[in-house]
Amino acid sequence: MSTEDNAGRGGHAAAGGAVLTWFACLFALATAAGSVYLSVGMGLKACPLCFYQRTFVFAVFGVMLVGLLVGTPRSGLSLLCLPLAVGGLGVAGFHVFLELNGTLECPKGILGVGTAPQQSLAALAVLTVLLGLAVVTGGTEMRDALPALAGTVLLGALFAVAAIISAPPLPAPKPPTGPFDMCRPPYSSPGQLNAPASP
Repeated sequence: MSTEDNAGRGGHAAAGGAVLTWFACLFALATAAGSVYLSVGMGLKACPLCFYQRTFVFAVFGVMLVGLLVGTPRSGLSLLCLPLAVGGLGVAGFHVFLELNGTLECPKGILGVGTAPQQSLAALAVLTVLLGLAVVTGGTEMRDALPALAGTVLLGALFAVAAIISAPPLPAPKPPTGPFDMCRPPYSSPGQLNAPASP
C-alpha cells in the first residue's frame, strides 16, 4: 500500500473526526438547552446532582465551542472534553441509581419521557460516545488513542466521584406541600410502608 493511500485514509478519518466533533458540540448545546428548559420552561427545580450534571454539560459545550472557533485540532479537543462528559455521565448514573433503589423520586422530564435524571443519563451517554468516536476517528493512531481514552475516562470517573461525595446530604423525607417539581426522598406517612408520594 502506498503512502498516498495511507495519507488518503488518514485524511478521511480526520474529516470524520471533525464532523463528529462538530456534532458533539451541537449535541452538547442541545443537552444544555434541554437542561435549562427543565427549569425555565417546565418550572422544575434542580437538585444538587442535577446541577452537577448541568455544569458538566455546560463545560463540554463551552470548551468545545471555544476550541472549534480557535481551530484546536478536533481529536485533541474531543479528548479534552471527554473527562467532563464522563464525569457528568457518572453523576447521572448515580442519580438514576438513587431513583431505582427508592432513595429519590424525581419529576418527569421533557415530554414526559422518563424522568429528568434518566433523560440526562441518556444524553450524557450519547455525548460520551460521540466524543470517544471523534477521538478514535480523528486521525490518531489507535495505539496512541487507547491510552489517552483510558486516562480521560479515569479522570472523568474521579470527577464524578468527587461531585457525588461532595453533594449536600439529602433532606429528611417530609410530607409534600407543593407541586412535584424537584428530586426528593419519598415520603411515607407513619401508617404506610414505603409508599412513594404521588407526583
